[in-house]
Amino acid sequence: ISMEDTSPIVTIQPSEDKHPCSSQKYGSVSHETAEGDIPSADAGIKSSKRAYVAVAVLCYVNLLNYMDRYTIAGVLPSIQNYFRITDSTSGLLQTVFICSFMLLAPAFGYLGDRYNRKVIMVAGMIAWIVTTLGSSFITEEYFWVLVLMRALVGTGEASYCTIAPTIIGDLFIGSQRSIMISFFYIFIPVGSGLGYILGSKIASVTGDWHWALRLNPILGVPGLLLLVFLMPNPPRGASEMQGSVCIEHTSYLEDVKYLLRNRSFVWSSLGVTAMAFVTGALAFWTPTFLSRARVKQGIMPPCVKEPCDPSDSLIFGVITVVTGIMGVFVGTAISRKLRDRLPSADPIICAVGMLSSSPCLFLAIVLAGTSIPVTYTFIGIGEVLLSLNWAIIADILLYVVIPTRRATAEALQIMVCHLLGDAGSPYLLGIISDVVSKLQATSLEWRFHSLEYSILICPFIGVLGGLFFLFTALYIKEDRRAAEVLAIGVCAIVSA
Repeated sequence: ISMEDTSPIVTIQPSEDKHPCSSQKYGSVSHETAEGDIPSADAGIKSSKRAYVAVAVLCYVNLLNYMDRYTIAGVLPSIQNYFRITDSTSGLLQTVFICSFMLLAPAFGYLGDRYNRKVIMVAGMIAWIVTTLGSSFITEEYFWVLVLMRALVGTGEASYCTIAPTIIGDLFIGSQRSIMISFFYIFIPVGSGLGYILGSKIASVTGDWHWALRLNPILGVPGLLLLVFLMPNPPRGASEMQGSVCIEHTSYLEDVKYLLRNRSFVWSSLGVTAMAFVTGALAFWTPTFLSRARVKQGIMPPCVKEPCDPSDSLIFGVITVVTGIMGVFVGTAISRKLRDRLPSADPIICAVGMLSSSPCLFLAIVLAGTSIPVTYTFIGIGEVLLSLNWAIIADILLYVVIPTRRATAEALQIMVCHLLGDAGSPYLLGIISDVVSKLQATSLEWRFHSLEYSILICPFIGVLGGLFFLFTALYIKEDRRAAEVLAIGVCAIVSA
């Protein structure tokens, strides 16, 4: 007997019989759970209110995570003036956050597949609150401290984002899971949009951008209490196995090898990476880019003293919230309607979303210098199309990966999509903008064009992401069936 997640675990070694599944190292099964767990389909029905409450808590914390992630972008012109930093240095604020988030995700994924997930999330939430609040007290002489604090903020978020979707996967199954996942992921665009709106508004009202960073940790305290008192810790795979929950004790290397052989996971992760590159770069730079477009057109003067005009952050935030809600609900509805008739519907929807959003984003960028309303129109259409993918991407991972390796899969996907995606894209675009702007260093118009030329990379990366999702569609049916057979077959061995 061993203890894990406070549930009794009976370890059973594979038999000598050459059963079709006996070579797999799934060695244990949980028939009981600790108080507060949701172990079976029947128990899930009896405890459905608690399961829904758990999803609500996870959604609230997800909202705060993404509000914090884009508050910096909402007040970026003020931060640039305060610290007197260039575009490339500004992009570094987002890059260091994403890098720490990315590098620590595999560690939390490993822990999340083996230890108490509730405890891990609570510890991460405490770290996030402390570091986020601490970053709001940095003075102009210590920009490097702000960079360090933003890196530490990523530590707290990594512990949450790798684990939260797997808990939803263990509380619900089938179409109900898809709905709950869509609610969870809808708070990515909603939180991002509120980050722009509230951050810029608070900075404008107080006259100090530091106050924009203080709202999120204040709201995080009730989120921490909700995690502590209302969050269950369901057995892994409880929703699929109806109580006979198989728990695998394999090495991390074996987990990684399994995931690398899963073609749907690999190709969809590459698609997510391209999407992260595009959304990360645009989310960070769009308000600043549109502010420069207004200056270029003579609509408003350049910002020389904080607080800078928050108009574009507010408008972009509202567009992000509205289009995000629309996109996630539409994508989920299309997926539910087509999935039974077309097994590869999910990756095809993602591919269509990426491929069709790219020309919209291209037009938005090239028309920004002449018409702000037209630019916002194309940004809105492009964001709706990109948002089709948020919930679907998460659902794909949950049904092509067996329950005991989902946290590891989430962590690896996070690491790859940030390493090659939004960890570097804001900084890369800032470097390109700085290099191009040096050609006419004193020209305000050229300062706009330098950022415009760097952002034009994004639509082409979006096309590449669409192709990756089309490759995913070739293997999705086979890999989903393989995950189902492997999980059920292993439990059958243990039961025998």
